[in-house]
Amino acid sequence: MTNSATTQASNVLGTPLGTCCTAPMTGFYRDGCCNTGAGDMGAHVVCAQMTEAFLTFTQQQGNDLSTPMPAFQFPGLKPGDRWCLCAPRWQEALDAGVAPPVVLEATHASALEYVSMAELKAHAVGS
Repeated sequence: MTNSATTQASNVLGTPLGTCCTAPMTGFYRDGCCNTGAGDMGAHVVCAQMTEAFLTFTQQQGNDLSTPMPAFQFPGLKPGDRWCLCAPRWQEALDAGVAPPVVLEATHASALEYVSMAELKAHAVGS
């Protein structure tokens, strides 16, 4: 994805998509943004701030985001890190009572296909 395509993406607020995190580098395209496209089968579009409860939950669901995997240049996440989550996983975490905070400015508009704006706003954290 080119930079021009990145600047054209919108967030859930209807403004240009902001950066989620560059340390660690996140996003389906590893561009720091929660951009998406045809190859993103998981819809990595929710910019979330990790919590211990969410990291434990997602590990129990079979997706360990805490353990570093150097072979994939993945440092492992810790509470406070921001990461582009799959929208369906965020919804699962919401249903389980452990949804991590969301950065609305950096959450792709397509997240609204999976979760409601009211749910996102209820879990919003500042950019």
